[in-house]
Amino acid sequence: MTDDIETAFGNLLSRAQTSSPEPYDRISVRDHIIEVEIGAFQTERGNTQRIRFNVVVEVQSVNSRIEDDVDRILSYDRVTEAIEGELSEERLNLLETLADRVANRILIEPQALRVFVRIEKIDRGPGNLGVEIVRSKSGDEGLRTLADTPHPIVLFLSNSAINSPRLLDWLSAAEANDRPVVICVGAPSVLSPKVKRHKMVQRRIDLLAIEQNAWVLASFDDRCVVVGTKTELDWGMRHDQISVWAPSKIVLDAVDGPPLETKDLAVLVEWFAQEIQAVQVVFVGETPTGDLKISREAAVDVADL
Repeated sequence: MTDDIETAFGNLLSRAQTSSPEPYDRISVRDHIIEVEIGAFQTERGNTQRIRFNVVVEVQSVNSRIEDDVDRILSYDRVTEAIEGELSEERLNLLETLADRVANRILIEPQALRVFVRIEKIDRGPGNLGVEIVRSKSGDEGLRTLADTPHPIVLFLSNSAINSPRLLDWLSAAEANDRPVVICVGAPSVLSPKVKRHKMVQRRIDLLAIEQNAWVLASFDDRCVVVGTKTELDWGMRHDQISVWAPSKIVLDAVDGPPLETKDLAVLVEWFAQEIQAVQVVFVGETPTGDLKISREAAVDVADL
């Protein structure tokens, strides 16, 4: 009985290990405290209280090497976003309802197999009052999306736009937009090295040149954050961040990537826009080419900025 009590009231990780039929990998978020209005009693309406989340997720083992790559694992951000997403949906009366919804959101993730959620009210009584649930993937979690994937606007800024005195106005407009904005840039004006007979090497050099220019843009304004992974991009789009795309990793990891040569920047930008399900691409100071599917704004003349 003592062991059962210690398991029931102990750390959720121990709980998961005790009840797991197989030795799955696990990730955990512990002692995540949020102040929110919740509760069925009248005294709980109109007042906020602290609630503490402990979550353990059993995940599918990665078949190939992780290689220290954040895009290959279930990010902790997905867990905290599931919590924030459900709390933002509506005011809830029951911790049981909140726990169930959080668990179901997490189980949408392809890697997630089973989730343990414990939620406690810290301020409600002399002790911590809470619930604990366990949910397993049932196969129908794909009917919902985790906080609904944003559909951003991709904004391409040419070098003339980056060096324009109106740059900060463009960034302010991006910040104020209802949709998240992801900025793309081209290579800097300084010519990058050229190699012969090695197209893949040249591709890496060209992509790195674009990344250098992304960092130059970010140096002009702290609102711009350079991102290079899908996980970083997704987080930025969900948190009103102006992201500047560093293309090397996503391009080189793509199974069906853009053309090997990156000279046609419009093609590269619009390939990326399709990858992140953008609704629109706006080119500033660069003439778009090609016949692609995404709605595009006509190129803006920098002289008119």
